[in-house]
Amino acid sequence: MNNNSYTSVAKALHWLMAALLIGLLSLGFYMADLPLSPDKLQLYSWHKWVGVTVFALVWLRLLWRIAHRPPAYPTSMPRAMQFLAHGGHLALYGFMILIPLTGWLMSSAKGFQTVWWGIWPIPDLLAKDKELGHSLQEVHEALNWLLVLMISGHAAAALKHHWIDRDDILTRMLPQGKKHD
Repeated sequence: MNNNSYTSVAKALHWLMAALLIGLLSLGFYMADLPLSPDKLQLYSWHKWVGVTVFALVWLRLLWRIAHRPPAYPTSMPRAMQFLAHGGHLALYGFMILIPLTGWLMSSAKGFQTVWWGIWPIPDLLAKDKELGHSLQEVHEALNWLLVLMISGHAAAALKHHWIDRDDILTRMLPQGKKHD
């Protein structure tokens, strides 16, 4: 079994982003069908603030990953499985970029500027266009459902590696796992 582990920073970013994404998904699905009210508008603000934070963190995470190669897959893992795992990780990064971006575009098109943490205005990327805003909302929602599927597959694969394959794929990302720097 390969005892290599991700760096402490990579682990912290992974689990922080996992918590933020689960929170964002939960909040997004909850607030979507609420009637218009001051509470709903506050939830949307919080959702957008955390979404912008995730968008910034994913770039930090990508820079860290480029500068600190992740540990190699176990030699017992077939090449096709390694290829699928790599593709799955790329897709997760793609979703972590595209979903906040479509949310930003949607807010811009709907005429609702994002003010990050209520302090820093983020420029609108598009002029107000109600029809485009509605289309972007549908894209944003569809991407979120696909992300739910990807996260479920990612977690299922990690558990499969731990309980069935009995390799270190899961344990090397756990906070107490051995560090690889």
